[in-house]
Amino acid sequence: QVQLVESGGGLVQAGGSLRLSCAASGRIFSFNVLRWYRQAPGKQRELVAGITSGGITNYADSVKGRFTISRDNTKNTMYLQMNSLKPEDTAVYYCNIATMGPRLENYWGQGTQVTVSS
Repeated sequence: QVQLVESGGGLVQAGGSLRLSCAASGRIFSFNVLRWYRQAPGKQRELVAGITSGGITNYADSVKGRFTISRDNTKNTMYLQMNSLKPEDTAVYYCNIATMGPRLENYWGQGTQVTVSS
């Protein structure tokens, strides 16, 4: 069983920055993908960024050049550095881990609110 806890959300003005953290506990197998999702009011949850155990990253077009996903295995933590924030980035942000042991396992954090004011 894996537990994920997000932190770092808050209120920021447009153009500002935030760094989200996701701390993991429990066993995570070596083959895994870490992802950040977000969900704005009235909209579907969308993938923001992902990073594989091999360090390959991908980003939604809307955040390319502004957001950076990273991981620190020594701290069992993943991060999302968000720069040049826009009001449309306002959402609840969720971390997710998909890890392959005997079979695929998928875990979610509780979410952290990011609000960007104009």
